[in-house]
Amino acid sequence: MMTKRIFSVLLAAALSLSLLAGCGSTSGSTASSAADGPQRYSTVFYDVFDTVTQVIAYCDSEEEFTAQMNALHADLVEYNQLYDIYNDYDGVTNIKTINDNAGIAPVTVDDKILAMLELAQTMYDTTGGKLNIALGSVLNIWHNYREAALADDNDSNNQLPTQEELDAAAQHCDIANLIIDEDAKTVYLADPAMSLDVGSVGKGYAVEQAAQAAEARGLTSALISVGGNLRAIGTKPDGSQWVGGVENPWNSSEVYTNGSSTVAAVKMSDLSLVTSGDYQRYYVVDGVRYHHLIDPATLWPAAYFDGVSVLALDSGVADCLTTGLFCLPLEEGRQLVESLDGVEALWCTTDGEVVTSSGLERAYELNKERPSPSLLRNATSPEGRGYAAF
Repeated sequence: MMTKRIFSVLLAAALSLSLLAGCGSTSGSTASSAADGPQRYSTVFYDVFDTVTQVIAYCDSEEEFTAQMNALHADLVEYNQLYDIYNDYDGVTNIKTINDNAGIAPVTVDDKILAMLELAQTMYDTTGGKLNIALGSVLNIWHNYREAALADDNDSNNQLPTQEELDAAAQHCDIANLIIDEDAKTVYLADPAMSLDVGSVGKGYAVEQAAQAAEARGLTSALISVGGNLRAIGTKPDGSQWVGGVENPWNSSEVYTNGSSTVAAVKMSDLSLVTSGDYQRYYVVDGVRYHHLIDPATLWPAAYFDGVSVLALDSGVADCLTTGLFCLPLEEGRQLVESLDGVEALWCTTDGEVVTSSGLERAYELNKERPSPSLLRNATSPEGRGYAAF
């Protein structure tokens, strides 16, 4: 079993860098001024997982950086297409293909789909069913109501699903009906009304696999941010660690700014930091925000937290756990995290408190610059965001 790492976490009132600092174009890159040794380059692109991807890396030349980023981008595009539940692509068998064939026939799939689904099955058991990729029929109802609301400028027209339609959809969310045949490399949904939604695992798994592939190609120093899903590769050339931040969920903004405040700035190398919050996808009905993180027990948006962040050795595991922990009461979530090796977590509760797992607490005790906890209690709007500080 892996020894549980103690992560060095520094609380900060604000970080001075925004997510998009230093990035000027979709496919272009920027570099630090000339000096001996590896140089700092950055790039950003917008065409994967419906979010912004930013990479900061140190390479010996711009040519090396460009080659690495082209390969990384190609990997992420491939995973994005494979895990898409809404769109078809020429020559690609993806999650939508599996859903379209529910109750009809097994679908032969790529190993990248098999491995991701197997991780999701494992994490279903780990989280006691709170991470359930078979919840697609319920999530699709919320998606449709949210999309209708966002397409209408008049919030007074926004509607909520009825409990009856949610309960009916929930009859088709049994993960036991997800049949994976590893030898035949097929996936079959035994319930014809069932559908998969891998939004809680696909991006994290893709980031982890893309990072590992980049390392295999020789990338030794980078921080990858895919919509705030952070994965650090190595350290900076001077030996210092990368830093990831979790934005203050009670004092956040719709866009990242130099004034964005944080509840944690996390030093990390060869680690992942993933945050789930009620800020990402939501709509408003009668002044109440309804976000996308649905509790399988109630079929409604989970109401325990404004944000949950997970530090782990694997980005796919961290992605799954943020969703699972978001739907678990605090004490149950803490017990789960303490039972896992190589995992730490931070919860931002709805009453304005930041709670950490024991490894983070020990790191706080070692940090003499830790500010007063009173700085963390400033509840205003129920928003949250995870982002990178480079």
